[in-house]
Parts: sequence; C-alpha cells; structure tokens
Amino acid sequence: MNDAKTGKTLTLKKKVDPSTPADGERRKRAGGRARQVAQIERQREQQRNVQAPAAVVTSRANMEKPAPSRKRHPTESIPEAGTPQPQPTQEHAREKPRRGLSRSHGSARAEIFPVFTPCPQGLEEALVAELQALGFDDAEPARAGCRFHTDWTGILRANLYSRLATRVLVQVAHGPAYHEDDILDLAMDTPWERWFGAEQTLRVDTSAIRSPMQSLQYCNLRVKDGICDRLREHEGARPDIDTVRPDARVHLFLDEDSATLYLDTSGESLFKRGWRLAKGEAPLRENLAAGILALSGWDPAEALMDPFCGSGTILIEAAWIALGVPPGIWRPFGFERLRNHDARHWRDIKDEARSHIATRLESPIVGYDLDPAAIDAAKANLERSWLTPDSIRFEVGDAKLVPPAADIGWLVTNPPYGERLPSEEDTGLWRAWAQNLKQNYSGWNVSIISSDMDLPRALRLKPLRRYPLYNGSLDCRLFSFEMVEAGYRNK
Repeated sequence: MNDAKTGKTLTLKKKVDPSTPADGERRKRAGGRARQVAQIERQREQQRNVQAPAAVVTSRANMEKPAPSRKRHPTESIPEAGTPQPQPTQEHAREKPRRGLSRSHGSARAEIFPVFTPCPQGLEEALVAELQALGFDDAEPARAGCRFHTDWTGILRANLYSRLATRVLVQVAHGPAYHEDDILDLAMDTPWERWFGAEQTLRVDTSAIRSPMQSLQYCNLRVKDGICDRLREHEGARPDIDTVRPDARVHLFLDEDSATLYLDTSGESLFKRGWRLAKGEAPLRENLAAGILALSGWDPAEALMDPFCGSGTILIEAAWIALGVPPGIWRPFGFERLRNHDARHWRDIKDEARSHIATRLESPIVGYDLDPAAIDAAKANLERSWLTPDSIRFEVGDAKLVPPAADIGWLVTNPPYGERLPSEEDTGLWRAWAQNLKQNYSGWNVSIISSDMDLPRALRLKPLRRYPLYNGSLDCRLFSFEMVEAGYRNK
C-alpha cells in the first residue's frame, strides 16, 4: 500500500525472526529529545495491543541469523564501553554461594542490582533520558555512561531496548584495593558460581583511572586467578579462557583506592544490532547514530535525509526508531549463556516487543552518496536489517545538487571530513553544499556531526546548538541549524 502524501507502507521481510558555558542547558534539551523518542516506544509497549500481520513478522525459526559480528581484540578493554562508576556494595556479592542457585529464576528476578550502562562520550544525558523513559526512574549520569538499579527483568529490557548504551554491566562486587592481592581476594569472595560454571569459558577486561596499580595486565590476571580458584573450590574445576567468544565476560574497573567487578550481560557491544556487514570509509557506530538522531530532535513523522549517507547507518537506525523496532530484537546476548537465564521468560519479553513493531513509515527516508560503492553497501545493509528494499531510498547523488525530499523535514548527516577527505577539498565542498541548503531547504532542520570546529564559518551559518561528541577517538561537534526561508539565499 502506498500513499504519496502521508507515507508509505513498509513490511518486515519474512526471514525476520562540556565545552561551552551553555553546556548544562544543552544537555537538558538533548535529554528531552531522547526522552521523547523513548517515551513513544514505551507507550507502544504498554498501550498498543495490535499484533503485526503474519505476513510481516514470522517465527524466529524462519528468521535468517545475522552474520557473526566483528571479533574484539583480546586486549580491548572497558574504555570502548565507557568508564564504569562503582555503586554501593550489595550484600548478595558477599553471600555464601549455593550450587543450584542457577535454577532459582524467580528469586533472581526479584533481586535488585546496581547497573552501569556505558555509552559514547557526550550522550550521557540523552542515555539518562532514554532509560528514564523506559521506566528506570533512578537513572543518573556518570562519566561516559549512566547508572541505575533494577531487577533481572529490567536488565533484559535495558539490553533489548536501549539504543544509546554500549553495554549493560551488573555490579557484583566492590571493595578497597591498594594492592593486587586485594583484587584477588575480592574476586575469590564473589559468588561467580551463581552466574557461570567451570564448564564455561571466561574473558576478563580491565580498565582504570588514576589507579596506583603498576600493571593492569597483572590485575587482570589476579581477577582470573580469583575466579578460577573460586570455581575450583566450589565445583572441582576451573573455566577455560576464551578472548573471542566467551560464555561469560567480567569487567574490572580500578580507581584511586577501590576495585569494582562487573558481570557483562550484553556479550558483544550493543551497537552491534546484527545487520551491518558492509561498511563505508568511516562508519558511525549504531548507538552514536541513534544518539545523533535523538540530539537532533528529529520527528519520525517528518521526512529525513542524509546527503552523505555512506553505508546507511543513520537512516537505518532512523527507520528502526520510526517503526519501534527494538535495537536488540534480533541479536544474541551474553545473559543467554548465564546459569540463571530463563529462556521462556526472555521469549515472552521479545514476543511482547515484536507485537508493537509498526509496519508503516509515516514520511520518506532518503539517502544519497556520490560513491556508487557506498550506495551498494547501504542497500546491502538495508536488506540485512529486515526491512523491505523500498523502505529507504538510497541513490547515487551529489549533495551539492540533490533536492529536498519534502517541503519540510530533517537533514542529519556525517559528512566527509578529516580522515575521510583531504582538508584542502573541504572548503569548496562546504560552500557549494551550503549554497544548495540556503536556496532549496528553507524550513528544514539540519544537524551535522563534524570534527571541523570551524564548520559553521565554512557554511556561513550560525548554529542554534552544538553538542560535544566523540566518534571513536575523534573529537567532534554536532551542529544544529535551522534553514530560514530567505535569510541567507543571496549571500
């Protein structure tokens, strides 16, 4: 079904189964935008009871499994996922362990856990807003992340629904650490047997801020030794180490005088939705793309364009947001390998989420790129994202010439800059593109992420807002502009 004025019908494929004085105020606005998007999704979950047609959503048995995600390097540690902040020590971390606890699903669900969810730096307030809108009322910002408390069902929901978080880490132990042996003792006193056993594989990652420890590698070994000694004592054997696809992941975070141990419930990083295989020259991670959309204030009821779409990450994320597709609905999680995992309960949570996925985009989503190979990559990613090929229009096109997709709308983009194009090419690109924006995009909202801090000057536009963000290690700003009807056309 197709309606040229109001939108188009879309189906899911059958194989589906703070640097400026105004930073504080800007964070509040950013959080408000993210909160609005998350509230829409929560309303869908709580209020809508319309099941998607059988032709749209099929059983998991008929779904194509995503290709394996990128393997993490054995030395990759928690900075990729932010910097965890310790929570008050919970009594359960010191309880005398009992074998067989893994089958007590009910009691595990009722227990309240301290949780840390890292995110790309600059998205902390937006993540807090998202989590609060999802029902985690005590969520508060931390360095490169957010912390809150919830039960085990909440941990599953955070993994399933959060678009901005990188991981969901459950704090299982916290204590003073002035020597490496303190770390060993802390690991040995933690009841790991309730989560995983000697028959499973293990990976430990370590990060620190201002820690007096001389060697993080040795601290990492102390955690492994403590876990293995604990399991040997309680189960008569020790787990094997697997740095590529472990059954259980543990994170150690060290500061000046303490150590915190986290159980990673996510497994692979949450930005790995399960659909991206083809990559452009400088792809955004999916959670950063979702964060940019949240900060931009994009309304899913209005048109969206990306004239430098690359492999399509921003637009595919936008389509999932508009349709209410939970970002974790078609990927595996680390908690599925833990002893306390209740597969039936998890299946019920996902079935409820699937029942609220919409089947119609209200407005067009359009992407252009000058490189035909990038458009091919975007189309390949679109096919793997369980959306129909016509749900997003990807075309070869020059940003200096492409027309707007509607009378009003939003343009959100990650244009070529820095490593993506030599700097001498930037000035001409910006000015020619800005001329197209000024002449043809009046009434549009434009958000651009760039590492070029002089971008507004090159465009000869004054940004309404600028948000500090990091694209990997690249220090960037998200500049937001409103294209007025006639203000710059003759400049």
